[in-house]
This record gives sequence, structure tokens and C-alpha cells, in this order.
Amino acid sequence: MSHSFLGDEMKEFSLDEFKNPPREFRGMPFWSWNCKLDGEELARQIEELKEMGFGGFFMHVRTGMDTPYLSDEYMGIVKGCVKKAKVEGMLACLYDEDRWSSGAAGGLVTKEEKYRQKYLLFTPWPYEEKGGMETPGGFLSQPLRNGKGKLLARYVVILDGEGYLEKYRMLEEGDEGEGNIWYAYLETAGDNPWYNGQAYSDTLSKEAVERFLQVTHEKYKEWVGEDFGEAIPFVFTDEPQFARKHTLDFAEGKKDVTMPWTDDCEESYADKYGESLLAALPELFWELPERKISRTRYRYHDYIAQRFAEAFACTYGRWCEKNGIGFTGHLMEEPTLESQCAAVGETMRSYGSFSLPGIDMLRRDLEYTTAKQAQSISRQNGQKGISSELYGVTGWDTDFRDYKFYGDWQAALGVVLRIPHLSWVSMKGEAKRDFPATFGYQSPWYKKFGYVEEHFARVNMAMARGKAIARIGVIHPIESFWLHWGPTEQTEGIRKRLDENFQNLTEWLLFGGMDFDFICESKLPEQCAQGGLPFAVGKMEYEAIIVPGCETLRRSTVEWLEAFKAAGGYLVFMGEAPSWMDGMESSRPENLYASARAIPFERYALLEELKGFREVEIREENGMLAEDMLYQMREEASQGGIVRWLFIARGKRPYNKDMGRRRKIRIKIRGGYIPEFLDTVSGECRRVYCCQEKGWTVVEHIFYDYDSVLLRLNGTVEDILWKASGIGEPDGESVLGTEETAINPLVEYVLGEPNVLVLDKAEYYLAKDDGEQEITYEPETELLRADGNIRKSLGWMVRGAAIPQPWVRKKEKAVHRLYLRFTIESEIDCRQVWLAMEEVHSAHIIWNGGEVAKKPDAGWYTDRAIRKIALPGLKMGKNVLELILPFGKETNTEWCYLLGAFGVRVMGEKKIITAMPERVGFGNLTGQGFPFYGGSICYRIPFWTKGGNAYVRIPHYRSAVLEVRVDELGRKTIAYPPYETGLGKIEEGEHMLEVTAYISRYNAFGPLHQADAKDEWCGPDAWRTQGDAWTDSYRLASAGLLSAPVITVENGVAG
Repeated sequence: MSHSFLGDEMKEFSLDEFKNPPREFRGMPFWSWNCKLDGEELARQIEELKEMGFGGFFMHVRTGMDTPYLSDEYMGIVKGCVKKAKVEGMLACLYDEDRWSSGAAGGLVTKEEKYRQKYLLFTPWPYEEKGGMETPGGFLSQPLRNGKGKLLARYVVILDGEGYLEKYRMLEEGDEGEGNIWYAYLETAGDNPWYNGQAYSDTLSKEAVERFLQVTHEKYKEWVGEDFGEAIPFVFTDEPQFARKHTLDFAEGKKDVTMPWTDDCEESYADKYGESLLAALPELFWELPERKISRTRYRYHDYIAQRFAEAFACTYGRWCEKNGIGFTGHLMEEPTLESQCAAVGETMRSYGSFSLPGIDMLRRDLEYTTAKQAQSISRQNGQKGISSELYGVTGWDTDFRDYKFYGDWQAALGVVLRIPHLSWVSMKGEAKRDFPATFGYQSPWYKKFGYVEEHFARVNMAMARGKAIARIGVIHPIESFWLHWGPTEQTEGIRKRLDENFQNLTEWLLFGGMDFDFICESKLPEQCAQGGLPFAVGKMEYEAIIVPGCETLRRSTVEWLEAFKAAGGYLVFMGEAPSWMDGMESSRPENLYASARAIPFERYALLEELKGFREVEIREENGMLAEDMLYQMREEASQGGIVRWLFIARGKRPYNKDMGRRRKIRIKIRGGYIPEFLDTVSGECRRVYCCQEKGWTVVEHIFYDYDSVLLRLNGTVEDILWKASGIGEPDGESVLGTEETAINPLVEYVLGEPNVLVLDKAEYYLAKDDGEQEITYEPETELLRADGNIRKSLGWMVRGAAIPQPWVRKKEKAVHRLYLRFTIESEIDCRQVWLAMEEVHSAHIIWNGGEVAKKPDAGWYTDRAIRKIALPGLKMGKNVLELILPFGKETNTEWCYLLGAFGVRVMGEKKIITAMPERVGFGNLTGQGFPFYGGSICYRIPFWTKGGNAYVRIPHYRSAVLEVRVDELGRKTIAYPPYETGLGKIEEGEHMLEVTAYISRYNAFGPLHQADAKDEWCGPDAWRTQGDAWTDSYRLASAGLLSAPVITVENGVAG
């Protein structure tokens, strides 16, 4: 394969390429195919993605898809996009599912019931009795009682006085039993709208996964297989999982409980362990007396994790390897021991089959464990790094600072393939609420995004090279967690403790400057030929091994650790000694514990114990460890000798993004090197002054919030003393010998598009036939709510997160008519205004009592699906807009927009059109006539100076990015602290500073009535909150320059 992440070697590093990195190091967003696809429109968008700095894309079917999935029409479009990508020098990657989770092929696989997800329902209520969770199919693949399963067994269960499992008995056929009887059913997933009226697939069945590959991957191979490994380097799998594991809430309570299962679980389990799983099934659900551990429970969790890994990831990986295409993507619920146990059993076990293991990082989450698990397997497999589906669910008002920070910390933990979530083909209908924002032309800043993407391409170009330096290995504690998957009231404490230890250990090491890898016990026998020193796991070699409070270890792990210790390896146990081996009581782990080093489960004890294995140390100017920094160091052989690459980034959110905190950090690197600083924002490279201290290279660096630093460490240097100095500092302080200019608090401005009034509420009436009838409007209601009310009244499915795709829905003629009446108050006359709306072709439009002609088309607003129609004009007072729309199951009742040269005032729920302000001040634009505006705005700021080198600083703003220029000269970007840029040398006299802010679309398209400010989940249902989470008032985001720019001129006097 030609992709650099999939090959064994990379070509020699080139500074010319660093300035303009190749396509494979650039991000490749999920390109959301969410409408009726048009080849010409897709070709145009490919050009736009290239303009944004991306190196390719993943063709990802999402909500709204109206071209039949995997049809010849669909495949022809895929082929056309691959061809266009090759013309543009880009990469076209595949995504394996209609929406997600992977495995059902949009329901094409699971039309056959034998391929549907299976699960065990354990219940105190037999089917003939009412009870349990009789709920129709839910979102994604949650198992729910459907009453259509096969009875596997019945049990008499006897608990002691404390709710522990005293005894149990599986009932023979005909034995009615007495007392507390529980029933085990094998159920098959029912119909689910998310899977287009079908179901999720049986990911424990190799046959079902092979069917999925046959339906999906073989189809892609037939149409574009000749480009596998070249123009099509990857196929992405998304959130494969099994039926979610659950526990009893209370040991003595009654509840339906589900566990992953499939048709031959009993037989294959018996083949592996020589015993019946069903015979001991109650041990999966109740705790044994006297805190005893159930060997059956341990074996079940191991068995089901292995069954899932072999059926899905191994089968999938073998197909990809055979067919010459890279396998990337991620599993479901990776971050905690609890979440991965419930969804996949064990995360690391499956990632061994990936060509490039991946993660997803949604919202503004900081899942260090998620990244470290995938990174560990990647390193041990000898791979270049990992992929990340990132930025999803962050909302419209995420700015370039956020994109850099959330990308930087992941790059420090091994991410080399960025997959930004999400670039929409269309915003039509429900698609616009599919986890914004969009990395596409609909965002006003899209042409500026290369500023972010170039940085990451340069980071990736360096950090995909060579081999990672990590001397510490940590035994992953997931198998100890399995032991405690019992009733919540009895096991919550120990499960939380194990998870807290897992999270704490990860952060203590990472933020203590100790890079490490997790070691997966289940994979260790295939990764490690024998024990000894160093502890070799695949391509990695560890000199110190940590056993972090594990209660059970595998026999194979104990044997390897014994050999490691005997060879002089540094073995450290944290906390208490393990008491079990392979889920059974054993003294052997305790004997190993006694021969090793033992420390309490504490941060200081851990860092102190491992200080001899430190490779990098990062401290503040006051000598304290910098506890918010992450790093990765890699080593490669180059023509000039051994080279190391060091990337350092913030791993914790800045306290206040407006302040841009400045600090000096002291970086120590073990060994003697000549360091070079590679500026990933500008593409420049320069030598760094350093000093040598007792075998360490020391560099000082000025670090601002949102900064990161990339160093190339050349050669080996002995007894060289460089002057200690910094990198990242300006050549001189820009404000020395300067005075600030005075600027007017009110300035002129230019909008990049017309101002907007959101028309999100209307009176409504549904006419259910074509006959004449009196129209009686319902009170003014938000339109999505009105749409839901109407659908409920008709007995139809309500639009929302989980709806079948248009391509599977039967197209029915809209037989009803929907009347919408908007009342718009205005304090002015405005001659030219436009209405922007979807499906305008079918709408009857009446403005102030007069019918509106819909031709000529006046273009579009934000997205090509939202068309503009000129209205006769706005009058002072009350204006009435009436829309009459055909209404059927396929109708999208969506917000409309009034556009024009006017202002808007919002007071709670009230909106009034005002005169457009002649000038704006430096403060929130939403209170200055632009509450719903979401485009660019250029502030025109005149100033006078006696001349000199000019600088501008703008720390307080709310927009994606700022662009500045003086007197129409070259543009400069301000995105990160210190929020300052040079404007060049200017002459004495009057000058014009232009500052362009690229405002987000949040206030036009965001969940404006979401009242829960703490809820960061910006998904489809954020627009449909209920109860106290809803407000009729408008919850707006701040926008624009929040304080005046500071202009300084060096060696001149401002006036």
C-alpha cells in the first residue's frame, strides 16, 4: 500500500514538504452523504474540501440519505468521487455503514433474521406474565425485551439474608419449582427505525459479519477495488458492539437483565471450558457469599470478549488485509472499565486486528484512557499511530482555538489521522441537526480552516515517523473489573474504585511526564514470545512493568512477569497483591508480589518509583512539574544519524480562553542533542539554544495557552554548552517604546451577508383534505414542536434522532396542507427583503395579503437547500407571512429566515425588526441588532500614528477566527494567544485597520431553546428538549469583538 501510515518505511524528512505537507498527513473529514446525491454537487464540494486544507474524505452515509444505499446508482456516485479525488490529488476513503453502528448495512443484512443481534434476557417474569421492559426498539442497539425469544432455562434462586447467592438450581423440563424463579430467554433484536425498520447485527457471529462484508465490502470491491490501498487507503468501521451488558440494581429486586449471547454460546463455551454456562448462569447476576469470586463470571466475560473480537475485528481485518485496504475506525464505549466491559468486553483485544486503530472523541471530552489504549496497541503492532474521529457534537460555536487544543492533546497521544466530524453535503431537513458544526461551505470560516489543518499536517508528518520511546508498561486492569459485574448495590463501590484507579493511574503517568503503554493480558501470549528483560510486547520493549491494583492475573501473564523479574526487570505492584489467577484463587501472584517492589496506589509514590525511567521532564519556571502537559517522543534513523522527535501540547483546558496565559516552561530531555524548533503554524524551522546538564538537554520555552511545540533532536552531543534561551519568544517585545493608539468606541462595519431574523415560531393549522374549510390556527408554536404535534395527531412517527432513512421509506403523496402564519413586527420600512426556506418550490407564499412570485430564484442562504425568494418589502408595523405547504410523511417543517438590511432586537421571546445600526461598538453583537447573525463582519477602525512598526492585539472575541489588515495590505490571522500580530511598518498619518470576525452559525441554526446550559450534547434532540430543559426565549451565543483592539506602534507616538 502506498499510504505512509500503512507502509513500513517513510522517506527522509524534508523541510520543503514540512511547509506543504502531502495529502496523507492532512485531515480527512467524515463527508456526510445526507440527501439525494448529485455527482456535480459532490465534485464541487471535493474541491472545497481541498481548499480547506484536507487531504481526502470518508464517504459517510448519514441521516437524510435519499439515494438507495449500495445500489448501482449509489456505487456509480462513489466511483465518480474516487475519480474526482484522484484528479484533485486527494484520498477517497470508505465508510462501511448507513449511519452507525457498523454491521447491519442499513438493514440489508438484518432483513434475514438469523443475522440479527441476539442477547440473553434474564427475567423473573415469564412471557405469559406482564412485567419487565416491554419497549419497542430503541436508539442504536440497546437490547429490549420483545417477548419473542426462545426459553433456554429456568432457575430456582435462593439468596441469603444479605442478598448473596446462597444456592440455585436449573430446573428440568416439567419441574415447576418453587419460590424465586428466574427465566433465561434467547431473544433476537426486533425492528428498529434507526436500522431502517430492521435491526442491528449479531456481532458475536462470524457468519453474520461475513454476510456484512459480502453485502458491503465486496460491493465496494466490485466497483472501486482497483483503487484499494492507493486512492482508497482506508475503510472505517464505526462503533461495532454487542448487546449491552446490564446488572441488577438490587440483589433482591426484580428486573429484566440482558447480556450478550448468540445461538451457539452454550455449545462453544462448553467446548472451550468443558462445562455448561447455562448450568451456572445465576452467577453472572448475583454475588457469591463471603465475597467469593465466581470463576464462571470471569470465564463468561473473557469468552464473550474473545467471541466478539474474533467474530468482528478479526474477520474484518483478515478481509481488509487480503484485499489490500487499510482497516481503521473505533469500537463503542472505550473510555472506562465499566463502559468497555458493557459494550465490547475489552477494547484492546479487538484493536489488534486494525491496520490503524482508532478512537472517537466527542463533545469536549478528554478521554486519555481511550487514546492511550489504542495508542498502546498501535505501538506494539509497529504502526505509525492512531486515527481519531474528533470534534463531533461540539456545536456551531466551536472556534479555531478549540479545534487546535482538542487536536493537539490527541496528537500527543498518537493521533496521526484526523477525521473531523462532520462535513455535510446538505442541511436539508433533519440533516442540519446531525451533530453540528459542519466542516464545509455552510460555515462562514471554511476557507480559513487551512490555518488549522496545515498545523496538524505538519505535526502528523513528524509524529508518524520512527518508533515511540516508552520504557514503561502497565498491565491493563479490565479483567479484574469483570469479577465485580454484579448487583449495583453490592458492587458499585469496588467498580467505581477500580475505574477511578484506572483513570488516575493514566493521568498520573501522562501528566507526570512518564509515557507508557498498556499491556493487554489476552493478547500478551501472541505478542510476547517469552519473558525476560526487556519485556518485549510486539514491537515495543519495556524496562519497567506496573501491575496497578489488579485482583486477578492470567497464568501466562504471571509466567512472563516471573521471567522478567528473574532477568532483573523492574516490577512494581501498586496497592494490594492479586489473589486470583485466571479467575481462580491462587498463591502464585501473591508470591510474585512478594518478590517485587510494592507501593501504595498514590501519585507521588508512583512517580518517585519510576523516576529512573523518565525520558522527558517539563517544569514551570518556579520548579513545579507542569501538570497540564502531554508529550510523545519518537526515534528514527536518518541519513545524518539517530533523530528524535518531541511533541508537547496542553492536555487540560485553559481556564479562560480570553486571557491567553503566558508562561515559561523548562524542558529536559535525557541525552545530549542539538534541538531544532519546527513551527507547525508557519512551517518555519530554526535552531534552538539549549544547555547540557548532567546528561540532559535543557530547553526553555515561552508557552501560551493553546500552544504546542515540536522539536527535532539531532545527533548526540557531549559536553556542549549553548546559551540558555527560549523558543517561541518574539525577537523583541512588541510594546517596548510604544504607545497605544486611540480608537473610536463606535466604528463602521461591513457584513459578509444580509442580516437575518429567525422565523422559528408560527401559528399553524393542518387541513386534512382538499376541500374548502375554515382555518382555525393553533397558537404560535416553535415549528419542530408543531411538526411533532401534527404527526402525533395523525398517528405518524415523529421526526427526531432515530428515524428511517428516506431511501427506504415509501414515497407517498402529501395529501394534507399545512398553513403557517408568521407575524413580524417592524419599526422601519425596508424596501428589499428576502425569505429563505426549504422546499420553496412546493410552497404557496403570501406576504401581507399578496401572493409572492417565486421566480426569479434569488440564490441561497447558508446551504443550497435553503433557497431565497424576494419579498415585496417590509412595512413599519405588523407584517404577516403565510405559507401553505403540502404536508405528508416526507415533509420537512423547518425554520425559515427573513434576510435584509435591517437590525433585530430580542427581548426574551419577543423579536422586533429595527433600523440597521450605522456603527457598532466593541461588545456582544447580539445586543446591537444582530442576535441571529452568523456570517462574517468586518470592523473598519480608523487610527492615526506618527509611524513605525505597528501591532494589534485582540484578546476578547467570539468568532471562529479573526483576520486583520491595514490599508488593504496583506491579511494576517489571529486565532491563538497572545492574540497579537504585526501589521508592518506604516507611515505617519491616518490608517484603516480592518478586523474581520467569522461568526458561527449558532444563533441562526443552533438549539436556541435549549435551556440546560450544562448539556453539551449538541445532537438532534437538543432542538426538541422538554420540561425545564426547554425555554421559549432565545438562548444566544456571544458574537463579535467583545473589547476594542489594542493598536500599538513601535518607536512612534500615537495620537
